Amino acid sequence: QVQLVGSGGGLVQAGGSLRLSCAASERTFSSYAMGWFRQAPGKEREFVAAISWSGFATYYADSVKGRFTISRDNAKNTAYLQMNSLKPEDTAVYYCAAALRERFRTIATMENLEVWGQGTLVTVSS
Repeated sequence: QVQLVGSGGGLVQAGGSLRLSCAASERTFSSYAMGWFRQAPGKEREFVAAISWSGFATYYADSVKGRFTISRDNAKNTAYLQMNSLKPEDTAVYYCAAALRERFRTIATMENLEVWGQGTLVTVSS
């Protein structure tokens, strides 16, 4: 089973940018659709963004639409989350996860995800 390693978190001022990475352990990375999720202190984990196995289709939570961009490089077995115009309310631990290709459209439900990466902390100061 694929393993995922998330990285790229850190401390940034409001209005700044960060790029998170999610590296997969296997060449079968292109078999999976990918998603990013986050969990703020005291809150439930929530969906952020998803990308199809090919990278041609994406969708986002309304709270990040227009500010965050999900992408992937199948040659590098890596998915990314570019976060711009960060707000203090974006502070959370961010997780990547993989789903079978055909489950791309249901990634946001967090059901039937195959594997999670470890989280990476993003802190946005005001």
